[in-house]
Amino acid sequence: MDFFLPVAQVQVTIWVILLLSFIVGIISGLFGIGGGFLMTPVLIFLGIPPTYAVANEANNILGTSVSGALHHWFRKTLDYKMGITIVAGGVIGTGVGMLIFSYLKEKGVINVSITLAYIYMLVIIGTLMFAKGYKELTDLRKKIVIKRKAHDHYWIHGLPFRMKFHKSRLYESAIVPIMLGFIVGIFASIMGVGGAFLMVPAMIYIIGMPTKLVPGTSLFVTIFITGLVVIVHALKFQTIDFILVFILLIGSIIGLHIGLKISQKLNASEYKTLLAILLLAVGLIMGIETFVLEKGSSLFAPIKSGQIDNKLAEVILSLSTNNPITYGFLSIIIVVLVGVSFSYARELMNYIKFDIDKKKYNFFK
Repeated sequence: MDFFLPVAQVQVTIWVILLLSFIVGIISGLFGIGGGFLMTPVLIFLGIPPTYAVANEANNILGTSVSGALHHWFRKTLDYKMGITIVAGGVIGTGVGMLIFSYLKEKGVINVSITLAYIYMLVIIGTLMFAKGYKELTDLRKKIVIKRKAHDHYWIHGLPFRMKFHKSRLYESAIVPIMLGFIVGIFASIMGVGGAFLMVPAMIYIIGMPTKLVPGTSLFVTIFITGLVVIVHALKFQTIDFILVFILLIGSIIGLHIGLKISQKLNASEYKTLLAILLLAVGLIMGIETFVLEKGSSLFAPIKSGQIDNKLAEVILSLSTNNPITYGFLSIIIVVLVGVSFSYARELMNYIKFDIDKKKYNFFK
């Protein structure tokens, strides 16, 4: 079913975006990282301009992050103090990132800049992850056991403003998580990603957090950073298309919770290597589309023109243009409510299942 996006001014096939967002949602749940670094390139492949792909995927990430963070909150696997410290740097980084975004947009090179940033990021991270995953698999086959310290101490941990993070059992300089948040904020603003693909390894290998607290804390940070990004994009650039956001959100949240369930049963090294291959493939495809194909052509779907042909699209375009503040906050409130609803619904189902299993156990006992 084709639908014309009133704000992005592009005609899309709803079921294709729904299916792809569902797949990316599963990947997000599996690896404990946001799917923006995959979904944003996918939207670009489908013909949606990069500036709109960035803004709308950021809004989608906000909803899925709320849902995922609640999942970890229920299980007490979230370090609030560490998360708030990272957010402090993230707010500053987001401001800097939006200034860079505005400058590149004024110069008319924002679309190319976003595409190039994704190509380099996907190739670099994909290569590093593949090398690490392959080494871990090789060690497993050879039955090599490497003893690692619980936390490596670096000179940066001894910088001023040291704080105690009781949940993570750490005592180190607050400058480290603040700088991490700053960098993540810049990437979130320009690339429309939650930054978890940077935060997760940095939290483990640089900050030294316990692995079980990393995914939940990362999602907690993402809520605030992407929320700020969405507000700025809605107010300053009017690039939020809520119809697109809603389609992405439904597919992503369903996929996310399925991925969270599957992740409990898979070998970490195996799917880490598979993810690395996927990242490299997406980076390669983006490179081909940018540097090899003629301008305006695509390996996937050509941009479809169309026009507004229903009342809903008219209302959304009017609200986005004439009342950007109301529109921006409505976009945030709705995706947050959807994310919260899905998480509580899942917890309710788990409670009902537990209650049924308990009754069966007592009956047969």
